[in-house]
This record gives sequence, C-alpha cells and structure tokens, in this order.
Amino acid sequence: MGAPADRTGAAPDRPATAPEGGVRTWGELLRDARDRLAAAGVDDPAQEARWLLERATGLSPAELTVALDRPATVRGATHLASMLARREGGEPLQYALGRWQFRTLDLYLDRRVLVPRPETEVLAGMAVDECKRLGARLAVDLGTGSGAIALSLAVECPGLQVWGTDVSDEALAVARANLAGLGRPATRVRLAAGSWFDALPEELAGRVDVIVSNPPYVAEHEVPDLPDEVREWEPRTALVPGPTGLEAVEHIVAEAPRWLARPGALLLEMAPHQTARARSLARRAGFPVATVWPDLAGRDRVLLARW
Repeated sequence: MGAPADRTGAAPDRPATAPEGGVRTWGELLRDARDRLAAAGVDDPAQEARWLLERATGLSPAELTVALDRPATVRGATHLASMLARREGGEPLQYALGRWQFRTLDLYLDRRVLVPRPETEVLAGMAVDECKRLGARLAVDLGTGSGAIALSLAVECPGLQVWGTDVSDEALAVARANLAGLGRPATRVRLAAGSWFDALPEELAGRVDVIVSNPPYVAEHEVPDLPDEVREWEPRTALVPGPTGLEAVEHIVAEAPRWLARPGALLLEMAPHQTARARSLARRAGFPVATVWPDLAGRDRVLLARW
C-alpha cells in the first residue's frame, strides 16, 4: 500500500538521507551549500546558500531558522542540488533561483531577460515620483524586459495606464508571466512587441506623460570588461546597442518629444560616463530641463528630462 496522499492528491515528500545512512537536516544542507559556493569562488557564499535554501524549502528567513534542525525532504534537497549545480557553473544567482525581488515585486526571471539591478530600482522609483508629480494617466516603459519597471509603475501608481514594449518576443514572454501574477493592476498594463516607439499605436503620440527606459548602453569595446556572469549569461541584445553604447539613448531622446505630453518627463538609465552626452542630447532635442541623478553608489546614472 502506498503512502497516503495529501489534500492535493500528491504523496507526501520523504526525508532526505545521506549516502552513509541517516536523515539529513536542512542545517546540514545549508552548511554543505555554503562550502560548495565558497569553493566555487562566490563572493558571499553564506548569504547565497541561505537564499538557495529558502527557495528550495519555500520557507521565509525566519521560518528557515526554526527549521534548520528538521529533516530535509527529498524534493527540497533535489531542488537545492539543481540550483547549486547551476550556480557552481557560473550562472547568475537570480537565474538559478528563478525569481528576484524588485521594489515591491517578486519577479520571475530567466536567461531571456536582464537581471534587474539596484540602479534600475532607482530609475523605477524616480519614474514613480514623476508620475505622481504630474498626476500621470499614461506611462511607457521602453525595452521592458522582465516588466520590472512597467509593473512597478502599475502597482505603485493607482489608476495609471502603462505600456511596456520590447523588440524581443522572448523577453515579452517573461514579462507576460510576471504580469499574470500581478493581480488587479495587470488590467492597466499593455505589453507590445516592437523596436522602441514603433511598438506604440500612433494615437498615443503627444499623450504620454512619462517615458522611462533602461536601454542597452554597453559599447562593443566594453564587452570584454563585463563580469563573466553578465557577459556569458545575460542577453547580449539587452546589453549592447552598437559600437558606441549610446545608440539606443540617442534614438529615444530624439524621438521622445513627439510622444510626450506637455508637461511630461523622460527618464533614462545609462553608464556614468554617458550622462554628460545624454544631457546635451536632451537639450538639443528641446527639453528645457535636463538633469542627471545618481544611483545608490553616488555615480551619475539617470537622465531626467522634462517639458
């Protein structure tokens, strides 16, 4: 007679055992994961091991602390082993986990999209502030990727209509997966395929209150200097727009005036060494106000241009 089924109809998980016999605890698996990550050269093996174990168990940090002396399950141990192997192979932590926190969102992630970074959280926060300042009704996130910015705007700005565009159908599939878990704010989000403004219907021209984008901004000659995790795993088209790294920024700044309402705001993330050029481009495009704002490390990072 088989093991009794739980309420979902699935058999309950079995305790994980060590090769030499005996039941393994979550605490033992945590220590093993930390040691393996340290041997693989991970910068913070203790923290990453804990994140991986939280994901494998489905427990919160506080719940995991209480559970460390409990027997590990086969299902959880197998999931942990799979994520560990991926991380040891150099895959970014966020892809191995399959999820990552971005402001108030818990995003699904994989190799089809960039890993959202703290710099982009700053950009999204500034876009939220601009939407609230303007009493915005319509915002556009160009190159939405995982949907991190577009979905943050929808969640944090009640009533705001948001368009997220991307030239990559694969990226839009990830954004749609995240949109599906958004709840009621999802009804105010539209995702569209196309290159930058080409994805938008013409009737939106002159009506967009806030345009925001984290476009690709790595120059071709800078690619060899990227961290291995970025260069070897993240989608190149979302990183490199062309030889100079400014191609996408130049295009967006030049086209934005036709789409923005008056008043309106444009916000772009870029590399610190590109901000002076971007501010000059914005002024040439007719923006009376063009300022540069820092990221959390104090480096110039975001262009804010206003009508």
